[in-house]
Amino acid sequence: MGGTVGGKPIELASIPPTDPIKQTQQTQLSGAGGDIERILAEVLAGVVKTDQVPLDSHFFDDLGANSLVMAHFCARVRKRDDLPSVSMKDVYGHPTIRSLAAALGGAPAEAPAAPPAEAPAPGSGLRYVLCGAAQLLVFATYCFLTGLVTVEGYEWINAGAGAVDVYVRSVVFGGAVFVGMCTLPVVAKWVLIGRWKATEFPVWGLAYLRFWTVKALLHANPMVLFAGNPLYVLYLRALGARIGKGVTILSPSLPVCTDLLTVGAGTVIRKDAHFLCYRAVAGRIQTGPVTLGRDVYVGEKTVLDIGTSIGDGAQLGHSSTLYEGQAVPAGLRWHGSPAQPTDVDYVRVPAAPCSTARRAAYGLASLLQLLLFYVPLAVGGGYLLLDLAPQLDALFDPDVADMTSLRFYAEALGVSLALFVAVMVVGAVSVSVVPRLLNLVIRPDQVYPLYGLHYGAQRAITRMTNLKFFLWLTGDSSYVVHYLRAIGYDLSHVEQTGSNFGTEVRQETPYLVSVGRGTMVADGLSVLNADYSGTSFRVSRAEIGPHSFLGNHIAYPSGGRTGENVLLATKVMVPLDGEVRENVGLLGSPSFEIPRTVERDSSFDHLREGDEFVRRLAAKNRYNLRTMGLFLFVRWLHSLLFTVLGFAALAVHGTHGVAAGALVGASLVLGLVLTAGYYVLVERLITRFRPLVPRLCSIYDPHFWWQERLWKVPSAFLVALNGTPFKNLAWRLLGVRIGRRVFDDGAAITERTLTTIGDDCTLGPRSILQSHSQEDGTFKSDHIVLGAGVTVGTAALVHYGVSMGDGSQLAPDSFLMKGEDVPCLARWGGNPAVPLRSDQIVLTARSNRPALTARTTHTALTTQTDRLAQPGRTAEISTGAER
Repeated sequence: MGGTVGGKPIELASIPPTDPIKQTQQTQLSGAGGDIERILAEVLAGVVKTDQVPLDSHFFDDLGANSLVMAHFCARVRKRDDLPSVSMKDVYGHPTIRSLAAALGGAPAEAPAAPPAEAPAPGSGLRYVLCGAAQLLVFATYCFLTGLVTVEGYEWINAGAGAVDVYVRSVVFGGAVFVGMCTLPVVAKWVLIGRWKATEFPVWGLAYLRFWTVKALLHANPMVLFAGNPLYVLYLRALGARIGKGVTILSPSLPVCTDLLTVGAGTVIRKDAHFLCYRAVAGRIQTGPVTLGRDVYVGEKTVLDIGTSIGDGAQLGHSSTLYEGQAVPAGLRWHGSPAQPTDVDYVRVPAAPCSTARRAAYGLASLLQLLLFYVPLAVGGGYLLLDLAPQLDALFDPDVADMTSLRFYAEALGVSLALFVAVMVVGAVSVSVVPRLLNLVIRPDQVYPLYGLHYGAQRAITRMTNLKFFLWLTGDSSYVVHYLRAIGYDLSHVEQTGSNFGTEVRQETPYLVSVGRGTMVADGLSVLNADYSGTSFRVSRAEIGPHSFLGNHIAYPSGGRTGENVLLATKVMVPLDGEVRENVGLLGSPSFEIPRTVERDSSFDHLREGDEFVRRLAAKNRYNLRTMGLFLFVRWLHSLLFTVLGFAALAVHGTHGVAAGALVGASLVLGLVLTAGYYVLVERLITRFRPLVPRLCSIYDPHFWWQERLWKVPSAFLVALNGTPFKNLAWRLLGVRIGRRVFDDGAAITERTLTTIGDDCTLGPRSILQSHSQEDGTFKSDHIVLGAGVTVGTAALVHYGVSMGDGSQLAPDSFLMKGEDVPCLARWGGNPAVPLRSDQIVLTARSNRPALTARTTHTALTTQTDRLAQPGRTAEISTGAER
């Protein structure tokens, strides 16, 4: 089986068998259960490096194995022709050789493994460079227009006489800018694209450039602030989406190919749901329909792939995914990744009266609030602030400003420091005081209709209490506990660990969140303590039990059935039915039980008790306090650079004419470049320009404190580079060993120097390459290696110690666990990820690309391996196949 990867071939090996007859023969080859037991025991003995493994020894309790060791065991089993495939779910469900062999021998026959993925078409370096140049031109043009409009607007407002005139001019100018920013993506979409259709085209070509332009304009427009508002639905209709009456969309993730989106009346789509109507696979953009019927419910942290549908009255639960071709029948409930039928009802709030007039009035009131208050406050308020500081003429008067004078920079320093402190004070009030006043009108467990006073107050509470700055500043330290209490969390009697919460924790109302003592939470927790239907909402308390650990990227709903001493693994689906889980671990979507802890994760427990714990916690607190001070300085210094840049543009060309507008636009482009270079330099200075090395240590080890400092380096500037060659340049500067022509549509990489990415890889939106894990008091990190032509789907997460072979593909929203070894051209998916079956994929032919023969594939892959093996080519990327 074959195909080329990036035009250069790789050696294909370990391709999963696709012939069902051969699979049956392989299972029969294992013979009786005794033969399976013996062979499994031999494989496990080789992994744990022992002479013999007793058949009834528990993998975790008796042998001291952990998930990483057992992942290596599963990988070795999959490579043997005389054994059936084993997954981590099988290992956790049957944790002895005897029980595992019995389960495998008695398992019903499944569909054959999915056929190998089609390898990416050869990439073109020239097309890659030309596309990047064109994208830069589009961005520069947008910045020039922004600068020109800003200068003309400032000049017009400056001509106002008195505060009232300035306010009126600010409303007119701000409203015109708002309408223009919202209208431009609509016009661009209809002019450049017309109507989206189900198709396929390569990245870095002309079709992709048009696609990227529309996508970039959509993401830059202010309508994303209206998620959950009826105006948001109207805007999607203007873009071509077919949306019925009474639809509520809380997700700010704007679909790009809007003509392919159909949403029936009364449907509810929760935040963090992804329904983009496109995906990136093997260096190509594929567009396709997403169809939702009437009264559908789509839960939190969900992904709807192209070619999916949900019937009338059906539900898709939290932390779930529909793969291409999946369709939820009308009236049924599905959940999981990939989704499967369930009896859990995710709509847990009764309906309430909500008329069309109510929706229209709410939308109009929101628009007027924006145009009459927020816009003039941002536009005219800034002008009035400058007008009240005439003594700063070295900055604000173009006739006096002199960039060579010391006074110019002294005043810039003072202005930037004053603004920085003012923003922090206003932010603190916005987070802690204003939401408490708004919360007075909302009662827990009471049903309210949508789009009224209570709904507006609840949405404002959600926005204000989820400001990222203070959580970024205090997260991963003891001080985050005080911040969360200040905004309303009930943290009981806290057992301080020094890392109780990470830097990314969100909630819909902080006043109904309870976290038990001794519980630790990693990044990405989203507390779902507001329930929605098509016409109503209700807030209720979400309680997380004591002495638990929550991994990364978890949606925890109110009513979650977990109690004391529970491990919730990364991306787990929190159960809403059954008995309360205690003293266990939960993994996967849908979740299943695993051991609460293993020997390796408890090897540092002695550092968490007694005088040693007190000493180390105090040392960690002092280190974290220095980190907070360092990054306050780093953030302020960045604001100082922008202050100097802005007033330098004012000093050179003043505030009039096209030249001034062009200079402001140039300063916007230069600002992005300076921001990227600045934070790249900050991160490289923290690492001392050295690569990270894999570690296994306690959270009370100074190395972990240093790692926490590294995580605080801001990386939001990378979002502006998504889908462009400049993202790869930024990754390379940050230390990622990244190949040529990689298409990064919005991936996040946590440990850059531990990550290797081969040529022509495709990284989907919101995908994550996470080279570390923290469980209770133990921190672990290791390399991630993606071979050439690998695809990582939308919102998929790749854990540490993983190797993905050339041309392999990971399905959307999958969780590829630590230590997994994905063969070349294999298709994996699920949570946790396993090899996909043939009935889980849809083979379509959207393009007329010529088929690739096995001979050309082998030749191409061998050429790439030879190139990488040449002496002196240390900068080249090692592929999964080579490893």
